[in-house]
Amino acid sequence: MARVLINIPATAQRGEVIAIRTLIQHPMESGYRPGADGEVMPRDIIRRFTCTYDGAVVFSAELSPAIAANPFLSFTTIATNSGAMLLTWEGDNGFAQTETRHIAVT
Repeated sequence: MARVLINIPATAQRGEVIAIRTLIQHPMESGYRPGADGEVMPRDIIRRFTCTYDGAVVFSAELSPAIAANPFLSFTTIATNSGAMLLTWEGDNGFAQTETRHIAVT
């Protein structure tokens, strides 16, 4: 499992715009760079990030080899109901990681 930092408010007012920030530790190897032995290192990137809130997709991104190591993503959504926010990263070589955070809306 990769190390993940997630910043999501635990509580929010209904209708409030909330900011979500994520950082995942991943090398994001492009597949174009030569290694120490001169051979091209195999590609290993996160290809897709998806965030669902209360069962609906609120943000998704297709990532490419041009993205730096340890990708940071920041986006906003509107707090509508108390519920779970699922954050999913998918990548090369079978990489997949899902994290869950709960938001209480008052």
